[in-house]
Amino acid sequence: MIVVLWVSLGGLALWFAIVLTKDFLVHKNKLEESSWLKTSIIGFVVNFFDVLGIGAFAPQTALLKFTKQTKDQHLPGTMNVANTLPVVFQALIFITIIDVETVTLVSMFVAAALGAVLGAGIVAQMSERKIRLVMGGALLVTAFFMLATQLEWIQGGGTAIGLENGKLLLAVGANFVLGALMTAGIGLYAPCMALVFALGMSPQVAFPIMMGSCAFLMPPASVRFIKEKAYNRKAAVAMAIPGIVAVGIAAFIIKSLPLDVLRWVVIGIIVYTSGTMLHAGTTKP
Repeated sequence: MIVVLWVSLGGLALWFAIVLTKDFLVHKNKLEESSWLKTSIIGFVVNFFDVLGIGAFAPQTALLKFTKQTKDQHLPGTMNVANTLPVVFQALIFITIIDVETVTLVSMFVAAALGAVLGAGIVAQMSERKIRLVMGGALLVTAFFMLATQLEWIQGGGTAIGLENGKLLLAVGANFVLGALMTAGIGLYAPCMALVFALGMSPQVAFPIMMGSCAFLMPPASVRFIKEKAYNRKAAVAMAIPGIVAVGIAAFIIKSLPLDVLRWVVIGIIVYTSGTMLHAGTTKP
């Protein structure tokens, strides 16, 4: 099954890379005014800490906002496109080294991908005002899950590496919703980890489940954003390449860091960014 998953992810990644490359080359002479250097640094930093458990979408939103690298309307599409290949790389690593029961793993992957395809189509057609409101709310949700993890409000966890019957159906339904919400900027990692804990699964299996779910949902969702022209081409490509390098460094060289203080800083930044987006969404046309 590992081989099948590798081949499937490889096929999705290749399809996505071809679509992105074609679109980038067609528009190479009229790219956005984003900074190659700033967005490259952002891509490296967020993907490095993504592997270590911080998550990418929320801090990436904050950094792109603070450095004014893309329009608010293009934030969801830009982040999905930029992080697709780094996340596929993450998934290939963790699916290989951590054992999860096949039916649970595959069904949750498929559910997340189906949810993302639906969600991307809706988000890509939203106005900038709606994007600000949705992403402002999404950031608050992400901050809550990060805070709950920090304060150990999320209890549970066990030794199971798979689910059956009602628990499996619940997990599949929840991952469908999380896949749809991810396209709007709600990172899947934190709520998916909370779901795994609550259903009594081993904390370790959260990593291949959440990374694999994202890896299967992001290529089709990102292709949808590309076709809808709902992303910043320059920023996405600039973040993707160093992002892949960062994943390799974090996974194979660094492996772990003391991140408690950094998580508190990230939570504060996320809450502030959420406030600014909600304020802009309610006060600007």
